Amino acid sequence: MTTTLPAAELAPTVEVSVVAALGPDAEVEELLDAFSAKIRETGKTFEFVFVLDGPNPRASEILEKRKADGMPIRWVAFPRAFGETLAISAGVESARGKVILTSPQYLQIDPYEIPGMLEEIDSGADLVCAWRNPRRDPFVNRIQSTLFNALLQWLVKMPFHDLNCHFRAMRREVMREIPIYGDQFRFLPLMAQRQGYRVAERQVRHLRERGRSGFFGFGVYLRRFLDILAVLFLTKFALKPLRFFGLIGSIFAVLGFSVLIYVTYLKLFAGEAIGEKPVFVLGVLFLVLGVQVIGFGLVGEIIIFSQARNLREYRIERIDG
Repeated sequence: MTTTLPAAELAPTVEVSVVAALGPDAEVEELLDAFSAKIRETGKTFEFVFVLDGPNPRASEILEKRKADGMPIRWVAFPRAFGETLAISAGVESARGKVILTSPQYLQIDPYEIPGMLEEIDSGADLVCAWRNPRRDPFVNRIQSTLFNALLQWLVKMPFHDLNCHFRAMRREVMREIPIYGDQFRFLPLMAQRQGYRVAERQVRHLRERGRSGFFGFGVYLRRFLDILAVLFLTKFALKPLRFFGLIGSIFAVLGFSVLIYVTYLKLFAGEAIGEKPVFVLGVLFLVLGVQVIGFGLVGEIIIFSQARNLREYRIERIDG
């Protein structure tokens, strides 16, 4: 297998690149056959770019065989599993398509939806995210997903209904200009919209859902909660950290100051000893914590100020004249 060139050296040579991260249970043959058939119907040139997220002899053998049969396939192999976000990022760096179509490693969405997704891009959208409706997964999973998206809609005024679906079509510059890390790929539509890209949502036919059903462990819910906090910060306070930390720090500081006023009243007017009162220690703790959190915000503002010329919260579509 040849090594892919750096992203900066890859010019678009086809119209559509299908990018997917492949694990041990990937449905490689099904993806190749179904996706290639529907994209050919549109008359667009295409390629498949797969990322083997860890050793995967079965997928490698299939890809070698199908490439020898003439299927336009390239792939990147990881020495171990690094997760879907890094795998998709590596696939996009190696893609040569003007439009990137990302997909799970199995037929989650009906391939008949592909021409419609690409039509949305041709009509002017920069990114099209899928909304699985109606859902075909267990009831408990649907409820959890609905609550997750509803919370985001409330916190950041998100207009999308299904950020957990990674079946998306986008212009190549979207993924190249918006840095994603960790588990941030699910929030790409939000980050793209914040940058000024035109993001559309399309209702698609959901075929099936693989993976765990039912309730997850506490760690999963904690990670999702932290992800929501992260996207709230990135979409609203990334260039204004003092507003975020200042609000939290002020709450702690006001609580601490109020407690200290109370214990001071007890000392001056009731003659009580306050040195050993737990409430006195709590008041001091809240006040110090509030000052420290506000200090974090100030440090963030200093960093933003010093790097202001290198930061850009917008994108320029064109310049006339």
